[in-house]
Amino acid sequence: MKLPRIYLASQSPRRKELLQRMGFSVTVIPQEISEELYFTPNPVETVLSLSQKKAEKAIPLAKEGLIVSADTVVVLKKEILGKPKTSEEAISMLKRLSGKTHEVFTGFTILDNRVEKKTDLPRVSDVERTRVKFRELEQWEIEAYVASGSPMDKAGGYGIQDPSGFFVQWIEGCYYNVVGFPLPLFYQALKQFLDTKMLQQILRGPYAL
Repeated sequence: MKLPRIYLASQSPRRKELLQRMGFSVTVIPQEISEELYFTPNPVETVLSLSQKKAEKAIPLAKEGLIVSADTVVVLKKEILGKPKTSEEAISMLKRLSGKTHEVFTGFTILDNRVEKKTDLPRVSDVERTRVKFRELEQWEIEAYVASGSPMDKAGGYGIQDPSGFFVQWIEGCYYNVVGFPLPLFYQALKQFLDTKMLQQILRGPYAL
């Protein structure tokens, strides 16, 4: 039985790749939203609101399948860090993260667009939280990493799956959440939309995560 196509309301190449590794065909329909307008003191509320808004905006563009959206923020001392807009901002973020523990929150939303009635699609939203500790960073390490351009599309200005993973001393919780998409929690949410045969197909691979 074929897995439903996923319409991904996100520009993140990492989310697309992770979903493809699960065996899904993915169509990207990114939604442009001024994320800072939705930032609140509550990171759970922030990422849930953003993911829900992106998913709902994608409905007119999606065909039959599952609409999936997600949003990730980094929180340091109760302050939400989004994506840096400049190299200078990325350097500043990494300096602040140096030697400290921060939290990563990712909220995701799934809408089932396979139903006939499109006015109130079946949906699930959830949030994952992971704690991350950075070791003390040298200025030249920060500058070398920022010069790669990698921080610019990532919350908090780093991606644990790229060379900035060398900055991490330890993590507590879901690794994939720090990458930007909490696959274990997402898999549990899929049980509300997929039958056993489809879930077995995901578990058989063929892609390694």
